[in-house]
Amino acid sequence: MSTHYDVLIVGAGVTGTALLYELAKFTDLGRLCLVEAQDSIATLNSHAHNNSQTIHCGDIETHYSLDKASAVKRTAYMVLNYATKLPGRERDRIVHKMPRMVLGVGPAEGAALRRRYAAFKGLYPRMQLLERHDIADIEPNVALVDGAWRRDEIVATGTPDDYSAVDFKELAQSFSHECVRMDRTTSKQITQLFSTKVDAIRRDGNDYVVETSRGPLQARAVVVCAGGHSLSMAQSMGLGLEYVCLPVAGSFYFAPEALNGKVYRLQNLNLPFAAVHGDRDIKEHGKTRFGPTALMLPMLDRQRRERFERFSDAFRFDRRVARAVWDLLRVRETRDYILRNFLYEVPRLSRHLIIKEIRRIVPSIDAADITHAEGFGGVRPQLIDTGTGRLKMGEIKIANGAGLIFNMTPSPGGTSCLGSGEQDMRTLAGYLGARIDEQAFERELLMGYEDTRHDRIEPMTPPVRQTPTRPASRSDYKPSETGTVLIPRPL
Repeated sequence: MSTHYDVLIVGAGVTGTALLYELAKFTDLGRLCLVEAQDSIATLNSHAHNNSQTIHCGDIETHYSLDKASAVKRTAYMVLNYATKLPGRERDRIVHKMPRMVLGVGPAEGAALRRRYAAFKGLYPRMQLLERHDIADIEPNVALVDGAWRRDEIVATGTPDDYSAVDFKELAQSFSHECVRMDRTTSKQITQLFSTKVDAIRRDGNDYVVETSRGPLQARAVVVCAGGHSLSMAQSMGLGLEYVCLPVAGSFYFAPEALNGKVYRLQNLNLPFAAVHGDRDIKEHGKTRFGPTALMLPMLDRQRRERFERFSDAFRFDRRVARAVWDLLRVRETRDYILRNFLYEVPRLSRHLIIKEIRRIVPSIDAADITHAEGFGGVRPQLIDTGTGRLKMGEIKIANGAGLIFNMTPSPGGTSCLGSGEQDMRTLAGYLGARIDEQAFERELLMGYEDTRHDRIEPMTPPVRQTPTRPASRSDYKPSETGTVLIPRPL
């Protein structure tokens, strides 16, 4: 078996496996490889215990602009177009139908939701404006307390019956199994290596050498989809030097079954984190999960606590970082939010604090009804741009324009897996001179449950074949206009 590949992908979460599937299915690239440090697919943030299991269509995420919501909707329906074409038993393990809504409590939130509904209803024809009687029909525990109307004024927008939840681990496993099938039934070599730690990436002529615990692997292009670890790998190659990683760990709480679906709250636009929401858990049957909280922790994933050195590499504390963190903490709203979420982790005290947020959704729940969901919750790689002192929102891609891409995908990273993969696929195809089967791509991912062919994702950077001839340094790189991609200056 050859150890020289067209593309090598690091990380077997839902983002890495989605890219492997798209390259294998829709391009003429013949030698592909995926490597993963863990012993199986999607054991970290893509695991159902470590995320909210939500497919983010943009209709209940109130911090999205109309343009952002449109882009997220496209990528979400790529997931649904893929999953709903699978045999029924496999489909039903991946995507789940249930109601979803965003709830406004009080006159101010109600007015904001009504305005948003008027602006967004054209983009989401299934979305409805829900008055309290409608809410009671869908989620009685949200609207009623002991059979009487709750005291608060409430209104919601949402969809009473749609695919709203995803098991991203099952989705990643489906992508992986499809690649195994193609490896066995076509002339393509599609290799998946587990328990394979990546130690370093280096340039060797026109190729890249990936040093692993199995020995060196060589590829014409490399894509790293390793969460917060992607940044430290990028910076070892001289890329993304203006970013530092501030990992944010999310925790959840369980209550007895209280919701039929998903109930989100309006998000504070001054904060980068979602408000506490309630979700019918698709794995823990008979339970409703509330959260997540957001606690800053010095680790890039909770399953490998000993890897503190990886965090220190990505954090790189210096004067610029100190200034950026200080600027964040100077804002009282942010400072109060951080303190409150720290207190949510204090035993005994936490239930009595978080219950105030939970009662905004289900007013009849008592503190005695909830328990901390031990072992649930992932780590989000929140990036700070030390040049501007601002948190970077959404997905970040760092690239050198010569076949090397690093992905960091905070929420809605799982939902956006196929959209992110499409962007990387088109970028790599341009760089490597590969052909994309556009008809098959449209048929499989842009048609079916929802037709999204009218939207396109362009390559991240123009096709570039010229590569640096000397090691990169910080002065060789500048931010792009969007601030989300790094493009090398000519040497």
